Amino acid sequence: MDKEIDQMDDQQIIAAFNAHYGQRGLDPAKFPVLSKRYTTEELEERLSFYKEYIDIILFFVNKFLSTIQGTPILVTVTDQWGYLLECYGEPMFLEAIAELGIIKGVRYNEETGTGSVPLCLRFKRPFQTLGEEHFFEALHGMACYSAPFHREDGAVLGTLSLMTGVDSAHPHLLTLLCTMVDSVEREMLLRRNNAHLHTLNQVLLEANYQGVVVTDAVGRIIDMNDQYLRMLRLDGGDKHLYLGTPVLEHRLVSPYFERVLARQEECIGVELQDTRMDADNYYMLDVLPVFDMGGSFCRIIGTLRDITEMKRTEEVLRNTEKLVFAGQLAVGIAHEIRNPLTTVKGLIQLAGPTSGLRHYDLIMSELDRMNLIVGEFLILGKPQEIRFREDWCMTILQEVLSLIEIEAAKNNVRIRCTCIREEKISCDRNQIKQVFLNILKNAIQALPGGGRIDIVLEADGGYQRIRFMDNGIGMPEEVLERIGEPFHTTKLEGYGLGMMIVKKIIASHRGILNITSEPGKGTTVEMGLPIG
Repeated sequence: MDKEIDQMDDQQIIAAFNAHYGQRGLDPAKFPVLSKRYTTEELEERLSFYKEYIDIILFFVNKFLSTIQGTPILVTVTDQWGYLLECYGEPMFLEAIAELGIIKGVRYNEETGTGSVPLCLRFKRPFQTLGEEHFFEALHGMACYSAPFHREDGAVLGTLSLMTGVDSAHPHLLTLLCTMVDSVEREMLLRRNNAHLHTLNQVLLEANYQGVVVTDAVGRIIDMNDQYLRMLRLDGGDKHLYLGTPVLEHRLVSPYFERVLARQEECIGVELQDTRMDADNYYMLDVLPVFDMGGSFCRIIGTLRDITEMKRTEEVLRNTEKLVFAGQLAVGIAHEIRNPLTTVKGLIQLAGPTSGLRHYDLIMSELDRMNLIVGEFLILGKPQEIRFREDWCMTILQEVLSLIEIEAAKNNVRIRCTCIREEKISCDRNQIKQVFLNILKNAIQALPGGGRIDIVLEADGGYQRIRFMDNGIGMPEEVLERIGEPFHTTKLEGYGLGMMIVKKIIASHRGILNITSEPGKGTTVEMGLPIG
């Protein structure tokens, strides 16, 4: 029968179903008791699921009913299985069908005989049954029209139906109903798209970890978030000042938007460096073309992520690798140099100053200096045992000055030391001597034509502060920023380890170090050691 029915027109289908019900022995004069229905809980669950659809249907139904006041029309909504979810219309009409047992929760199926709702769901297309086309005589005075409404994937989700008196029947009512269903489906699709766009808007524009800008197909800005304004340092801080303006005016990102505009090809993972401020900032840029449902280029979305901290971390890791290498180098040097150095020094000492060896004192002095240089490498090569004890800074400094005064005199450098206030510090005496010695050596080397070094001691803020000031050649900003990096030096015979050792020792003493310099005017090194 199903194969034959599929080849029939609507009138033939209705006649076939009426004949089928007659053959089953149903009495057209007795409208059945409808036994299949949802429980209260099941009905509430279905109403919750269909709420958005029902809200939209109600909006269009109210508009429709307002245009036909006085005409007895009932509007019903069912789910995909034919269970009645909602009824709207004239109260008298609602009461009339309620007397037949047609109320919310009941199911239209074979129990209700031939009708527009079961036929609509069976054949998945609009159907109408007028007057005596209904199997049961109780419905002969009605004209019923039903049309299916669908999900986005095309599956039938339910039916929307109109019921009126047979004397009010009109061929255009089914067409009007289909138009109403189309409007409902379009509105639902629009709401879903808007909800999807709102979600994307929240993910993109409201994300505080990235800057976002959206343009149209010719590069005019449609929207942007506050983070984008901050990253590009756009004046005013109000995005509405830039809406409608070309994104190509933003110098930092314009070349990549220009590429997407010209080729409609994405630019992914572009690293940008912004040098407009004192400190450089680094960003990762993605620029993506957007195409509409028809495949036409319609939008560009650009996102900026701040990777400045990541770049700084990479720099720290590179310096760490250098430190590891420096430590390995130091251990090798210690093994290769210190042992023969000790042997040579021991033999010369054994011979003694009376052995007639020329320049005995100078040789011993240079051997001591070589031993000191090897000691500097050993500080890098292996952990040093720090022996803290309370001591006076001025005492340690005077010992260092006595060691370096000859070198200072040879270079025509005057050293003046002033003690404003002194407090005892807890320190490793030998390591602090190493710090003072390295700083003073650098200061003397910065005075190739002679000059002055001023040393000031004062106590402030819980620290014993020692300030070394020279009037030497000074350093440019780019050199100053890299002080303390292993193997970074401006000296022809230097290794770039002296200030790295200074920083390491100061850090192990929980101290502070600050270096300022100006080319042609000199350098100031200020350190602070916690008061004991």
